[in-house]
Amino acid sequence: MTDFQQLSEDELQAVIINANKALRNKQASKHKEVIAQIKDLAASIGATVDIHEGNKKLTRKGGEVAIKYRHPDDPNKTWKGRGMMPKWLQELLESGRDRSEFEV
Repeated sequence: MTDFQQLSEDELQAVIINANKALRNKQASKHKEVIAQIKDLAASIGATVDIHEGNKKLTRKGGEVAIKYRHPDDPNKTWKGRGMMPKWLQELLESGRDRSEFEV
């Protein structure tokens, strides 16, 4: 085993980088091995398996949603028409006003 106290900072950094690479390679190999075992087990009973990787980032398909409603007196109060209706709009509607009055 290496005596890490005797290594320079650059040598320690190189050891860390190499160890991380080796760990990632082993984990990837194990991952492939386990997936192959799962597929083999499924095939042994006549089933197929579709494996979705859980660590992949999901991307949003839509862009930014435009503002649909704006408060008549306070332009900073807006609502995009999604989620819960804001209290300011609820209060205006309850007072007898029409929702179309506040459309942008």
